[in-house]
Amino acid sequence: MHEFSMAIEVINLAQREAVKNKANSIQKITIEVGDLSGVDADAFESALGLLVKDSILDQALVTLIRTPGLGRCNSCNDEFEMNHRMATCPKCQCFPSEISGGEEFRVVSLTVA
Repeated sequence: MHEFSMAIEVINLAQREAVKNKANSIQKITIEVGDLSGVDADAFESALGLLVKDSILDQALVTLIRTPGLGRCNSCNDEFEMNHRMATCPKCQCFPSEISGGEEFRVVSLTVA
């Protein structure tokens, strides 16, 4: 389960930012997880919940933002939501020519104290 290693890396990133800013704690962290990122958002959230104990994020408010996958159809130029990479255009059933959203996995913001 790579969600555990990703959760560890988020904790490490928070620790590095706290040291860099001479902060004693992290008050809030916001993480964006796209539906097409390859990260199971529920598994990541569970892993992070288990791993934050006694870490810099132990008392932090953790917010997960889930972003839907977005595709653009080359045939009809429709933009549509995708919940998996093999989703087809709901109008013409073609595969998307471009994925324009939902591949993100990033820390959006971090509030230190």
